[in-house]
Amino acid sequence: MSVLSHAKVRRGTVSLYRPLQITIIFVSFVILLILPVLSLFSEAVKNPDGTWAGFGQIVNYFKNPALLQSIQHSLTIASWTTVCALSLGFLYAFTISRTNVKGRRWLLAFAMLPLFAPTMMHGIGLIYLFGRQGIVTTGLFGLLPGIDIGLYGPTGIIIAETIYTFPQVVLLLYVALRQSDQGLYDAAKTMGISPIGRLAGITLPSIRLALISAGMVAFTLSFTDYGAPKLVGGQYNVLATDVYKQVVGQQNFSLGAIVGILLMIPALVAFVVDQAVSRKPTFQLNAKAKPLETSKHKVRDLLFGGFAYGTSFIILGLFVMIAFASVTPIWPYSLGFTLERFTFNSYTGDGFNVFFNSLFASLGTAIIGTIFAFLFAYWLQNGTFSRRLQNMGHFMSLLPMAVPGLVIGISYVLFFSKPEWSFFHIKVPNLLHNLYGTIAIIIVSSILHFFSVTYMTARTAIKKLDMECEQAAKTFGIGRITVFFHYIIPSCAPALLEMAMYFFVNSMVTISAVIFLYTPDTKTAAVSIVSLDDAGNIESAAAMGMLIVLVNIIVRVGYEGILHFNSKRLNRKGEVSS
Repeated sequence: MSVLSHAKVRRGTVSLYRPLQITIIFVSFVILLILPVLSLFSEAVKNPDGTWAGFGQIVNYFKNPALLQSIQHSLTIASWTTVCALSLGFLYAFTISRTNVKGRRWLLAFAMLPLFAPTMMHGIGLIYLFGRQGIVTTGLFGLLPGIDIGLYGPTGIIIAETIYTFPQVVLLLYVALRQSDQGLYDAAKTMGISPIGRLAGITLPSIRLALISAGMVAFTLSFTDYGAPKLVGGQYNVLATDVYKQVVGQQNFSLGAIVGILLMIPALVAFVVDQAVSRKPTFQLNAKAKPLETSKHKVRDLLFGGFAYGTSFIILGLFVMIAFASVTPIWPYSLGFTLERFTFNSYTGDGFNVFFNSLFASLGTAIIGTIFAFLFAYWLQNGTFSRRLQNMGHFMSLLPMAVPGLVIGISYVLFFSKPEWSFFHIKVPNLLHNLYGTIAIIIVSSILHFFSVTYMTARTAIKKLDMECEQAAKTFGIGRITVFFHYIIPSCAPALLEMAMYFFVNSMVTISAVIFLYTPDTKTAAVSIVSLDDAGNIESAAAMGMLIVLVNIIVRVGYEGILHFNSKRLNRKGEVSS
């Protein structure tokens, strides 16, 4: 075959790949996101018996004083959580990025600890500290004066949600605060501008996008979270607990769908605002920028260091209390040591099955999710699609960020549980019905839930690649598949590892979507914590949570170890070649 024939075959193959790629992208999002969410909207205009109700069902919802109160409660919790998380998160991020406090890497690690535990675990830790029989409430069992903060209710929820959102806020602001030009601060000092003036005139404007994003993240996560209100909410109902009661408790999917739509509103607003703000010009470093130099200041370092270490001590103390609870025979009456809680046989018939289900689901989510997120990012970034198709694909890849996990769970129940779909009285067999009730639907829901962040990670990594290498490979007749596996994948290996770790850790701790999708055979460890707490077995719930935390920490340490080993290997190669 001639060279010309080879070129024609390659062009023909590529021309087949392009429509196949864009078809996979759009069909995936239509089936796994668009149609389920549309089924949620469709259910919202039906009566409990399935008959058409129009907007009457929604009107009736807003006439219910109890449900209106839940909306007000959710807004109150989310607003106070945002204020607390942003304030504490900024001070903490400033400490580890702009001061000379010692042990800043450890401080960052301690701040990330809440990410490794389900939100219910924060509630359990607070119960052992500030509950009716908590250490602080009883004054260390009568040795000291006790302090009762009234944990069960809005106070407890706000504290738990602040702990839950704190790591995300710190991480966003920490990255933004590290990107600064020392020249701006030197010029401000020369002009006699005070430290407060430099903070207001340089620091805060340079991180305004990160502040807005962090605020939106804190508000949305706390507005839609189910775990913390379930554990420490008491009689203080919020929308997230209402939707669970309506769907699981009363099988009222119509009312549950309305609550689910209400939960989407803050997430959609946050998504739109974040996208609009990110398009505006902002502070950027250029090639002439000087790295930020942190001057020595004993008073400043002492104050900020005291705050950061105090905050870390509280976070670490929370996890110590959870660990203590998991090995306590009967709190607070028998404070010995036992590992009986880790058998899980005395209180549930699940045993370790739920833990192994979580491991399997998280591994599946990490492997499959990483493959799909990276392929979608690569196809949209390097595919020769029209600009309109690329923008549509990019928008759809970001859209899952605006759909809370609880909404994904309800939507999947409505969409996948039915053996057939009905469109204008035309019945169509549901070919995906067999997914319902399996571990596969839990994996799919987790991939969708955490897709957007991993997609953006992959997109950023691919953008940093030298596209001239691909052009050179094309010149020498090397196929795109060969380039993909021998250049793209090795170059993006750190990003792929980060994506897999993100999928795994979040899949281990998530409960929002899974709480509606699990069966007795597919129950996960995070869901089991709720069941154990409902049965009054809080010690066993703490033990299950500690297993999740330990696994996630092991995965994180393994990830850091691989990156460190790879960095040393590359450095040795560089020394040999030089």
